[in-house]
Amino acid sequence: MDINMINTDRPFELYNKFSDYLVMRYGEKVYKLPINLPLSCPNRDGTVDTKGCSFCGDEGAGFETLESSLSVEEQLNRNSEYIKNKYKAKKFIAYFQNYSNTYVEYHRFVEYINQAVKEDVVAIYISTRPDCINDSYLGFLQLIKEQKGVDIIIELGLQTVNYKSLIRLNRGHGLAEFIDACIRIKRYNLEICSHCIIDIPFDDITDVIETAKIISALSIEQVKCHSLYILKDTELGRMFEANSILPISIDNFIERLITFLEYTSPKIVIQRLLGRAPEERSLFCNWGKSWWKIQEMIESKMRNENRKQGDRYDYLNGSPLFKAKYI
Repeated sequence: MDINMINTDRPFELYNKFSDYLVMRYGEKVYKLPINLPLSCPNRDGTVDTKGCSFCGDEGAGFETLESSLSVEEQLNRNSEYIKNKYKAKKFIAYFQNYSNTYVEYHRFVEYINQAVKEDVVAIYISTRPDCINDSYLGFLQLIKEQKGVDIIIELGLQTVNYKSLIRLNRGHGLAEFIDACIRIKRYNLEICSHCIIDIPFDDITDVIETAKIISALSIEQVKCHSLYILKDTELGRMFEANSILPISIDNFIERLITFLEYTSPKIVIQRLLGRAPEERSLFCNWGKSWWKIQEMIESKMRNENRKQGDRYDYLNGSPLFKAKYI
């Protein structure tokens, strides 16, 4: 009998929170230090396409980063000193955040990662695209993990398993590339965080459920949920201004998000429930509400309706056999 089919003894109230996980894993609160590298993306430089993802701004995801002209070591030192003084922090995550951080020459990638290996850095998180995962880079990261004792987590932008929506978002890759990347990363004993946009207008609740089921079936360790923000001077922004797309309602988003959590393995750590974007760049973000207010609405609905992460995680390992009690 597979213990994953039973969903008992979950060490959380509503969902597997990232902040709680970090304290459990490292013994105290851990702070992320964003790193901004001078690189681009194959979906922008012509290797895959030139237009980029329809929702992505010129800065990639790096809204709160230092200048990329600074070395990795200098960015880490500046950010860590500030956080040490403000919060008395002792342990950090080096987070390679913007664009596709494995889309760079191998020798430069090695140099960047080596600069991030510091005494107070307990983990390195590397954000990239599924089609930019390569065995050579993974082999190097495995050595860093084994020799330096630092955890390595690859953050993969999936967004949705609906391949038609991936095309409409101009992602430049499909579901197969994501699955291939996950299989390869697991071979090197590294961990994965999947990025998922819960309220893509082209998706419905079935796509949200299937996304949760696939990341669970692939034994991904973490997931970062996003609410769709629409930036100025992007293809999605132009579609929004032309009234060719309409964001879903906040109530619909909250229901989608809770349903996503219900179908997600309780072992998967939830880095966050929704995203945010700079107000001056946004045409639409979080229905004009603060992210923490929406998070309170989500958690309140889960408590009131007695819904938890993993409640519907009962579909793997030949579940009809288990449900019919043939085992």
